[in-house]
Amino acid sequence: MTDPRQINDLLDAAAKVLIRCFVLGYVLLIIWIGVFLLAGDVLYRLNGPLFGVSQHEMNLMHFYGIVFVKCLVLLFFLIPYIAIRLVLQKRPA
Repeated sequence: MTDPRQINDLLDAAAKVLIRCFVLGYVLLIIWIGVFLLAGDVLYRLNGPLFGVSQHEMNLMHFYGIVFVKCLVLLFFLIPYIAIRLVLQKRPA
């Protein structure tokens, strides 16, 4: 059988990776939001005519993208991190 200490170490390492991915995901979101708020017109002038979309459609695409990435970061990084931490609290040391 596998030593419980090894399993705890593996779960702890996985939790550390997940929390770092969560933080990096939110850093990406903050950068995206910052660029969108500060340079949204520039983004539209660069990409709008190329794809034939209006300013409103470009804003919606950015908004939906930000919401989608935020949901994915929460679903795939924060929730598993919390679950692993709860398991580690209940396991004997």
